[in-house]
Amino acid sequence: MNYAPLQGIKVVDFTSVQSGPSCTQLLAWLGADVTKIERPGSGDATRMELQFDPTEPSYYFLQLNSNKKSLTLDAATPDGHEILTKLIKECDIFVENLHPGAMDKLGFSWEVVHKLNPRCIYGTIKGFPTASKYADLKAYEPVAQVTAGAASTTGWYEGDNDVPTQSGAALGDSNTGMHLTIGLLAALMQRERTGEGVYVYQSMHNACLNLCRIKTRDQLTLDRIGYLTQFPQYPDGKFGDFVPRSGNTEGSGVLGWTYKCKGWENDPNAYVYVIFQRGAKDFEKACQAFGFQDWLTNPDFNTADARDRHKQQIIDRVQQFCLNKTKYEVTDLLSPYGVPVAPVLSTKEIMNEPSNYDGNTLVKINQGGKIGEFVTVGVPFTMSNYQPAYGPCPTLGGNTDEVLASLGYTVEQIAKFKSNGTTAPMPKAASSK
Repeated sequence: MNYAPLQGIKVVDFTSVQSGPSCTQLLAWLGADVTKIERPGSGDATRMELQFDPTEPSYYFLQLNSNKKSLTLDAATPDGHEILTKLIKECDIFVENLHPGAMDKLGFSWEVVHKLNPRCIYGTIKGFPTASKYADLKAYEPVAQVTAGAASTTGWYEGDNDVPTQSGAALGDSNTGMHLTIGLLAALMQRERTGEGVYVYQSMHNACLNLCRIKTRDQLTLDRIGYLTQFPQYPDGKFGDFVPRSGNTEGSGVLGWTYKCKGWENDPNAYVYVIFQRGAKDFEKACQAFGFQDWLTNPDFNTADARDRHKQQIIDRVQQFCLNKTKYEVTDLLSPYGVPVAPVLSTKEIMNEPSNYDGNTLVKINQGGKIGEFVTVGVPFTMSNYQPAYGPCPTLGGNTDEVLASLGYTVEQIAKFKSNGTTAPMPKAASSK
């Protein structure tokens, strides 16, 4: 059995770039019928961002819009307004990520949509909660990270590089889309009981903050006792009244660090991450793995609290152990003893690893044409009775006629929409001679 969980669910995707499309992408892969609304003539901004060929959509767009239909539509025109109204009346979920107030100006606020279709679930992405003092800021990926505590606690804690550092991962974009997906699925379940759609509001700020919740734990601890034992600054460093940047520490009560391995001088990813757990048995096994049995009787290291106080000595010795071994050798040596360890992998290494092509981790999609096959990240979970069929991304407006016909429009009406600027750019007026 391969029953798609969202089979029969109709989604109108009024989103662009990354945060919204990452949400609707997942809905499409779970079987929903997703119609993506795009600007006539240009489409989603990511179609033309970082292109490898001016005639082809970018990998940026391809990574976020598989299995969708593309309807080109100017919803600000009278006909466009009518078409979008019809789509909303028939859909289960409407998703938008325009700037605050934009949907109101178009005439499709939550209140309007709810009257048009009381069963419709309305999902929206904005930069900040409505009550936030920063609600009017234009929110990009780094903006969400720096206001949610991610940047202030990330990066090095001393020297010239002691600056707040945003993550290279899309904590504010795709992460927000995943959080909105959770809200939409919850709303679908709720609708099964109530029969009524709801408004699901997801801010980029709150999505980032949710991933940073462990830092609120650290702030509470710091406020209470004035120091954080898991941080490299402990015991000799000074703590202020806010959570400091943590360098490469694991972040909880265990001692985790990133170590240079053989070849680090020329390979920026020749590193391995190693964690010392706090349990006595776990520490004993780690000492066996490293050949550091002398630590078992040394009061500076044979208890978890002692290791907190002498973490720099531990880091220095483990570093020497790793320097003449590759990151893979260190991993193979330590893993049999139950030591949490893993090599630092580049994106290229991940994409070149055959075991990642297991059906969902990484997937290959045949787009055809000049693009051919491309790689993307699949559904992040597996289901015992469902495997997504990963299909190509739509051409710009490639499903316009199909979608309009399904709404009852005639061939003549569809042709008129193309000529009056509703579904295609208005033809340029001939220059007078």
